[in-house]
Amino acid sequence: MTGKDEAELSRLMQAAIAGDEKAYADFLRRTAALVRGVIRRKIVQGGVDPEDVVQETLLAIHVKRHTWRQDLPVLPWVYAIARFKLIDAFRRRGRRIEIEIDEIAETFAEPEAETVSGRDINRALDGLPPAQRSVVSSVSVEGRSIGETAAKFGISETAVRVSLHRGLAAIAKRFGAKQFGRAKQFKRE
Repeated sequence: MTGKDEAELSRLMQAAIAGDEKAYADFLRRTAALVRGVIRRKIVQGGVDPEDVVQETLLAIHVKRHTWRQDLPVLPWVYAIARFKLIDAFRRRGRRIEIEIDEIAETFAEPEAETVSGRDINRALDGLPPAQRSVVSSVSVEGRSIGETAAKFGISETAVRVSLHRGLAAIAKRFGAKQFGRAKQFKRE
């Protein structure tokens, strides 16, 4: 910005303080363009929106315009306010860096299905009575439905549910709920 531009902004600010709304609107428009350029150059990393800093600067200018000394240049006063607002924005952001999730989504691995070895399954089933073992194996290991399991063994669906529940509860009690939760579907490796 040249000395002529400084003089013009000073003139507009003086007119604005005297009550000229058009001069004030012109001052704010020109000042916003200058501050926007400076702020964008200062922000090199994400997390701070330059437009937010520009708006906060303009608001501070509006609130504190009576503090500007008319015998001094206006631009150093404006740039000092902008610098303090930028520092405030960086402080609010802290040391964290905000990244859009879409930018890094492909780096996340798909969750893997929990698998249990055949040996672990057999060990869990071995402690069950034969009828419960057959039901738990049919539903949880082989993946049959309650209805299919009832038809396979010639018992009611209610009996299958009770047997499955009791069998899984016995496994959970024996091995701990962390390893074999209730109604967990086992998958062989």
